[in-house]
Amino acid sequence: MTLTKDKIVELIRSRTQFSSQEAKNLVETILESIKSKLENGEEVKISGFGKWVVREKRSRPGRNPHTGQRIEISARRVVTFHPSEKLREAVNNADLDDSKLVMAGADDDYNE
Repeated sequence: MTLTKDKIVELIRSRTQFSSQEAKNLVETILESIKSKLENGEEVKISGFGKWVVREKRSRPGRNPHTGQRIEISARRVVTFHPSEKLREAVNNADLDDSKLVMAGADDDYNE
């Protein structure tokens, strides 16, 4: 199951005394702050969770996989996420029962 903004808003609303609108504003404010920092090329770090870093990628040669035609892949900025050690351990130590392993390695977005 995918965690969406709406689900985060609902989690905040159910665990606090915030109204739906207050929870939505909180989530929007946090995400906008993260987005703004990344747009400015700044690193965003959340202790115990991880950090997002903006990297500059140079232009490079590539090819169109459908036609095989050579193309130039333009320079661009990309955002990478580096999980904290705590998050990494939590993910690796999660109880993986058979129901969670049914589609191991497959993302819900690819199941049509």
